[in-house]
Amino acid sequence: MAFQKRWALSVPYEFPLTETGRIAREMQDLGYTDAWSYEVDGIDAFLPLAVVAQATDMRVGTAIVNVYTRGPATLAESAAGMAELAPGRFILGIGSGSQPIVEKWNGGKFERPATRVKEMVQVLRQALAGEKVVFDGKAIKVDGFRCSRPPKHEVPIHVAALREGMLRIAGEVADGVCVNWLSAEDVKQSVAVVRDAAAKAGRDPESIEVTARLMINIDPPGPETDNVIRRSIAAYLNVPVYREFHEWLGRTPQLQGMWDQWKAGDRKAALEAIPRQTMDELIIQGSPEERRAHVKAYLDAGVDTAFMSFTTTERDAAKRHAMVMQALKDHAPAAY
Repeated sequence: MAFQKRWALSVPYEFPLTETGRIAREMQDLGYTDAWSYEVDGIDAFLPLAVVAQATDMRVGTAIVNVYTRGPATLAESAAGMAELAPGRFILGIGSGSQPIVEKWNGGKFERPATRVKEMVQVLRQALAGEKVVFDGKAIKVDGFRCSRPPKHEVPIHVAALREGMLRIAGEVADGVCVNWLSAEDVKQSVAVVRDAAAKAGRDPESIEVTARLMINIDPPGPETDNVIRRSIAAYLNVPVYREFHEWLGRTPQLQGMWDQWKAGDRKAALEAIPRQTMDELIIQGSPEERRAHVKAYLDAGVDTAFMSFTTTERDAAKRHAMVMQALKDHAPAAY
């Protein structure tokens, strides 16, 4: 089963949520087929999708909502609501997030992430089918929940995955896998694990959709932009789950210096230790033509749906808005 390549908005944007519907309509006219949301420390993942779902005919998906910060019943209810707003075109992407989000920000325990994600998929399948859920798992327990307004259309579930264990779970039980913070070449390594796990589970390996959040810096190239990119890389890849991910990918020789300096408390030296190669692999940048070529490399490597996250350090709101709008046009499907 070959998936059609899809170009997706990455919502919410930094400008007001009230503008999202208008922008989504304009981008749908330019060929964008999807809008995928994220949540870190701003707006939750469901609200922007509700706006897009009402304004357009786009497929909408979460990438991702956290399996620790919402209980199974609450997550099922939120998914059911989105599925009602976007019947037949909503995808629920779930994942374990990271230790800071779960423990420092939400007071939870980042325990058994792979088990919790796998069990959440099992529980959600039952709940969204309108079944009474009685589940006694190792990480999740549900006693008697039934969704009183189950979706009329099946909701595909995607799993966010970094290392091999979670990638295998995506292949075993999910309809798709969400990847991020990896290079185009890394996609091949990750997708191979998913396909292998699907085959061993008796599933069609090609039936697993691969979605990827692509980090695209739209600032003019130069030392200031390089520093921004280095700070972004350091902020993520010093989080334990992302460090372990890049160790698994084989990037230790490139990043050990950064990790050592970060641990020693020398943030400036840590940033300086990040090699150009790593910056060029993980962050899309340059002219529109160069950026499009890099996006295409991800699609050629096995990504089915690319949702592009544009970043800029421009502080003026009007200029920032104009830059993002231009980038959206530069990366519309017709430009490829």
